[in-house]
Amino acid sequence: MGEPNDSGATAAAWAELTATARRTAEEGLVVGTSGNVSVRVGDLVLVTPTGVPYDRLGPDDTVAVDLTGRQVTGTLRPTSELPMHLAVYRHTDALAVVHTHAVHATAVSTLVTELPPVHYMTATLGGPVQVAPYALYGTEELARNMLRALEGRTGCLLQNHGTITYGTTLSQAYDRTAQLEWMCRLWLAASSVPGRTPSLLSGADLDRAAEQFRGYGQGDAPGPGVPR
Repeated sequence: MGEPNDSGATAAAWAELTATARRTAEEGLVVGTSGNVSVRVGDLVLVTPTGVPYDRLGPDDTVAVDLTGRQVTGTLRPTSELPMHLAVYRHTDALAVVHTHAVHATAVSTLVTELPPVHYMTATLGGPVQVAPYALYGTEELARNMLRALEGRTGCLLQNHGTITYGTTLSQAYDRTAQLEWMCRLWLAASSVPGRTPSLLSGADLDRAAEQFRGYGQGDAPGPGVPR
């Protein structure tokens, strides 16, 4: 990660980042300028700027910081959630991070401290998804709470706030976000049936699913995302 950053690679990463950010809005995972996306390129972290609609971002709007948070590229200010993104990169092998305010996931974050394992896709995130205790957005406290909830996981819920997931590619991080929102929607639907309690998967069930995922796909994927 110590090599100089290639301008071509940075430009390509920024194009993919803005496309991913637009996708979060198009698919209803964020509203307006909420949520944010980042990707690591060498020692730089490219990140969406604060308060700018994603459909207005172009090649000349690239925002990049180093791993200390010092801005090295661009005139637009980075997202206010930069502490969370940098914490993920410093403490995991992440190369991409997606943060959203997805409706069903945020609703679940207000109800439980852990998303009940209602589906085997829970295994793709490392196990039952934890809820990070509430802290003001953009703070180091929120970043610390998030890191504790992410232990052994590639995604978590943020209480009364939203979701955060990471991966080795933007597409993988996005897939994990979309799957987490789907699982939250599933649990809310199942748990809302009067007089019935959703059946849950055991730890052994999730372990077997995780093992099955290791052989899933065509052999060139960066790890389990959403099975297709």
